[in-house]
Amino acid sequence: MGFTFFFRDFQTLDLIREYVLPVIGLRRYINIWSAGCSTGQEPYTIAILLRENMGPMLFRNVKLLATDIDEHNEYGTIIRNGSYPAKELERIPPEIFKRYFAPLPDKPDYCLIDEEIRKRVEFQQHNLLKLIPVRDDLSLIVCKNVLLHFTEEERVNVLRMYYHALNESGFLIVEHTQKMPEALQGHFEQVVPYAQLFRKVNGRK
Repeated sequence: MGFTFFFRDFQTLDLIREYVLPVIGLRRYINIWSAGCSTGQEPYTIAILLRENMGPMLFRNVKLLATDIDEHNEYGTIIRNGSYPAKELERIPPEIFKRYFAPLPDKPDYCLIDEEIRKRVEFQQHNLLKLIPVRDDLSLIVCKNVLLHFTEEERVNVLRMYYHALNESGFLIVEHTQKMPEALQGHFEQVVPYAQLFRKVNGRK
């Protein structure tokens, strides 16, 4: 089972808040893909971030697609239930925790994510190497701690698939260790020099 936790990467959240939300925040539909989501902490964290910065009306426009190869067939159940051990939630800022988590009455050592957040996250079992996106017209793709497990050719093919799945002003976030392959130079522009946040450059194949 993958290792992750809520609010794991504050830099990524700051990038989404500062650079991505001003572009995608007023769209009628906002589709986001969290690829390689493990047990769902990352997509739920992103959903909470969006709810905090968009308000309830605009947040209804959001659909967050959480995918993983899920070889143990466990991730989907965990994500759909939206309940996590309380000890795994200690890194969450206290004010966020109070707003979006509550102890389960019959399982007090577990907490349940607020229904408003759970309704925005949808899990699908998915193999990235099949090169079939979960959908097109995506505003943001977040793919962290996945590409490093692929060969260079596989990374290029997956990133090209992401390129075509993004809408005309879509964003891509990958792990800090992953540079954009030479084969895809010109497909994406790096938004800030200190982070792996990219924006789609239109008109490429």
